[in-house]
Amino acid sequence: MTTVTTRTVRYPADGLTMIGHLALPAGTGRGPAVLLGPEGPGLNDVHRHRADALAELGYVALAFDLHGGRWFTDPQEMLARAMPLLADPDRMRDIGHAALDVLLDEPRTDPDRIAAIGYGTGGAIALELGRDGVDLRAIGTVNALTTGRPGEAARIRCPVWAGVGSEDPIMPPAQRDAFAAEMQAAGVDWRLVVYGGAQHAFHHPPVDHAVVPGVAHHPLHAERAWCDILALLAECLPLTP
Repeated sequence: MTTVTTRTVRYPADGLTMIGHLALPAGTGRGPAVLLGPEGPGLNDVHRHRADALAELGYVALAFDLHGGRWFTDPQEMLARAMPLLADPDRMRDIGHAALDVLLDEPRTDPDRIAAIGYGTGGAIALELGRDGVDLRAIGTVNALTTGRPGEAARIRCPVWAGVGSEDPIMPPAQRDAFAAEMQAAGVDWRLVVYGGAQHAFHHPPVDHAVVPGVAHHPLHAERAWCDILALLAECLPLTP
């Protein structure tokens, strides 16, 4: 384990001032970097701690913002913000590119070794960066089986790993099949892991406010999904070139 330095970063995107969380590993040299996107309600301490954990391993990590510093506790407010965003690939790409620019501006980042991982909406943004042809080493998503505009998945230049709960009503079997068909038709190196019995946002610890139906924490699969993401990074973005 290494000593981690963190700081808040502010940057413009989607007409808002985004407030991200940058975590740097010990040392002074350049190293591999990870862009980390949160789920629909927005950036909170769960995702900040994930960025810190990646930095402890040796990655430069940026947990990016979706909503200008807001974390939604009202499901209807969250859906009113997130659903139009998910329906607009260009907006998602703009948010992703703005965060990526912050990561690239960090002197500790090796610009040739960057991966994008994300949960829910943040995972959809990671996928859209891939569909936009961004040079990433890996894309990892949980609960983000979104499909893109026809033919654009062929621009993805790296392996894609996706995880989803078998009982997730927001990502039902038909959506899994559509995602798999898109990746396969594009010739992407892809993997899909279905976690038996898990619902949507199974990776997130329980919250003390109302959530949309079909959302529930599954501690065992949450740990497994994190380990699977770390395995993806170890394979595609090793800490030593």
